[in-house]
Amino acid sequence: MRKSLMAAVGASGVFVAAAFLIPAAGASPGGTAAHDRADHAAAKDAKDAKKPEKANSKDTREGSVSAADLLAKVKDCDQISNGEYKTDEEGSPSIPVCDTESAVFWKGDLDIDCDGQESEQCNAQTDPSYQDDTAFHTSDGRPLDAAKMPYVVVPSKSDIWNFADSGIEGGGIVAVISGDKVVYTAVGDTGPEEIIGEASYATAEGLGIDPDPATGGAESGVTYIAFKNSKTDAIEDHDKTVELGDKLAKEFVGKN
Repeated sequence: MRKSLMAAVGASGVFVAAAFLIPAAGASPGGTAAHDRADHAAAKDAKDAKKPEKANSKDTREGSVSAADLLAKVKDCDQISNGEYKTDEEGSPSIPVCDTESAVFWKGDLDIDCDGQESEQCNAQTDPSYQDDTAFHTSDGRPLDAAKMPYVVVPSKSDIWNFADSGIEGGGIVAVISGDKVVYTAVGDTGPEEIIGEASYATAEGLGIDPDPATGGAESGVTYIAFKNSKTDAIEDHDKTVELGDKLAKEFVGKN
């Protein structure tokens, strides 16, 4: 369910204690401070060497199409919605749904959807708006697991926009972009008729956005590209979603 307004994160800090190499009581008197610093540096280098992707890769995306290439294709809006959507219940309408030959897109915020299967991350205690079902289900008929499955919430059908009229349906593939990150998702749930900009806990986590259903999300800077007439037959299989999403994204970048 859509959150009416994202709560501000509390002013709590996280402190990380630095680790120091301290010689044992029986250490040789020949050990010097410089030697200790060298040992510490060597240990740090060895630790960093085990994390090459985090240390050396800035462009974190799923598939082969970059965020920049996708965003270059959605600079201009050919509005298809009859009016605009709110980002939150208290806000004013400001987000149009835009049309292209092979996809529709919108740009706005990202609120956290934690509905569906109960988990440690998503339950009535962590999410005051928690519901135990989703509009669309897994291939074996179960509600989705927001903590594990990247999915997007679309507005319920209304006079503003009927997503089905644009070739969008449950299981339809959506590329979600924030900064230089791309996560491929499926349409997994529906929300209020007048609000847009919501995705699952797992989607936010994949984008590096705080996924906490009570305090997380992003206030702006998120782009959703929903590919027309696309569908995965197993929303729970994220590898399959990424494979299909990458194929559609390459076609999208080439066509539009």
